[in-house]
This record gives sequence, C-alpha cells and structure tokens, in this order.
Amino acid sequence: MDFLQAVSLALIQGITEFLPISSSAHLILPTAVLGWPDQGLAFDTAVHFGSLLAVIWYFRLDISRLCAALSQSVTSGQHSKDSRFAINLIIASLPILPVGFLFRFDIEQHLRSVDVIIVTTIVFAILLLLADQLGRKRLTDTDINWKQALLIGLSQCLALVPGTSRSGITMTTALLAGFTREDASRISFLISIPAIAGASGLKLIDLASSAARVDWNFFLLGSAVAMISAYLCIKLFLDVIARIGFLPFVIYRIALGGLLLALFAI
Repeated sequence: MDFLQAVSLALIQGITEFLPISSSAHLILPTAVLGWPDQGLAFDTAVHFGSLLAVIWYFRLDISRLCAALSQSVTSGQHSKDSRFAINLIIASLPILPVGFLFRFDIEQHLRSVDVIIVTTIVFAILLLLADQLGRKRLTDTDINWKQALLIGLSQCLALVPGTSRSGITMTTALLAGFTREDASRISFLISIPAIAGASGLKLIDLASSAARVDWNFFLLGSAVAMISAYLCIKLFLDVIARIGFLPFVIYRIALGGLLLALFAI
C-alpha cells in the first residue's frame, strides 16, 4: 500500500461510515477500478479507530452530560430525561454486540460478495426514501422509549450485511418510529459508538493473534485522516439534513448500485 491508497481509503472510510450510503459498497470500488491490493487488517483497524475517535469527540459534551445524569440516577434512584435517554441509548446499542461477535465469520464467508452489496445498496436506499416520506417527524431524540430503542438496536444488526449501511438502517428505523431527521441522525451517531468500539476491539484481537506486520506510519496516517474526515462529515450532515432530506443520498445509493452492477455484471 502506498501513500495515495492509504489517504484515499481512510477518506472513504471516514466519510461513508456516518453517511447513509454504505462504506462497504465504496471500499470495493478502488479495488475494482484501480486494482488496488487489499489494505490489510491493520489498516482496517486504524480507520475504524479514527472514526470512533471522531464521533466521541464530536459528541463529547453530550456523552459527558448523559454519563453524569446516568451516574446521578444510580446514586439517587431518581431518573431525569437525560438519564432515561442514556439508558435507552444503551438498550439500542446492545443487540449488535453479541450478534456481531457470534456471526462475523459467517457473514465474512457467505455474505461479503458484490452481488449482496449491489442488492442491499439499492433495496435499503428505497426503504430510506419511504421512511423519510412516511415518517411523522415529530419526536426528538430524548423522547425515545425502550421499545423504540430496542427496535432501532435490532435494525442495526442488519448493518452486518455488507451494503446495508449502519447509519442508513438506523436512521431509516428512527424515521419510521416518528423521529425528526436531525434527531434520527443523532440517535444513529450516538449508538454507533459502542458498535464501532466493538468492531475495533474485535479487529484488534484478530490483529494481535495474526502474524501480520503493522506499518505504524500508515496506521497513524489512516487513523488521523479517517478521524478528521469523519468529524467534518458528522458536522456537515447534522447541519444540513433538516433542509435537504435524504433524497440525495437515496439517489446516490441507487446510482452507486447501478455502477457496481455495470462493473461486475460482465
């Protein structure tokens, strides 16, 4: 892997991790078009770690406030709106952790194909459009209850199937549950923290048990580029999503699915 490949892949990961457009669909394009070799487990770990740092830093004040509210509710026995929100975010975050751990190898072996990515990229784009058009868009993020949290958390498990998009499916479910675009996005970003942390942890374990050599220069470069691009992506997305809606992302996903179909259907 050279410098151009490292920067390009880190940018792709950082941007697509939090947009509802599927990072897995994008990461196969450089290989198909440019013939780049696989970036390796160490670099995958680096860019996921960078994305994790970005979302934690962006929501650092919210995380601090929610942790304080949760701690106070435990010691006092009295719940506030923030402590209930924190509990429901935890509920939403839980399902993907055991499911991802138990089925990650099966998914890698049986579902990580271009055909699956093409289908899921297009199908879940249509579902996102329907959710954006049919959702009531009345609820704010702190209105979430445990049933809605569990439903969003279960939907996040579908993101283990390549091409689905973790952000896309959780935003879709939150929109269908009646949340506004901004608050559906905030919920999606906040529950991504345990999911990305879990994925990064599993990759670190796999990396430690493998004989792969780690190029620390590329590791640090990938983490830094992914972190900066992911942070800017989150900020821009939350600033504009209420105005532009999800239609541009739907059109983009369908076009991407069509491009992949044209490239790999031969």
